[in-house]
Amino acid sequence: MSLSDAPPKAIATPCVKVCIVDPESGLCLGCQRTLMEIAGWARLDDDARDKLMVELPGRRSLIRPEKLGLA
Repeated sequence: MSLSDAPPKAIATPCVKVCIVDPESGLCLGCQRTLMEIAGWARLDDDARDKLMVELPGRRSLIRPEKLGLA
């Protein structure tokens, strides 16, 4: 099998299959990305995806805890 016959590398994603966008924060309750970030995810290069993945955990504080089931 040549390199060109190899299957494409899987794209890393923070998606957890909980796709509900909070209208207050504009963030997905599952992955904390915006709709624009979700829509453009496949077009980002690995470095841009990695940078955004580092930012995502800090975004949880932008969503009211009761919406995340933490209250």
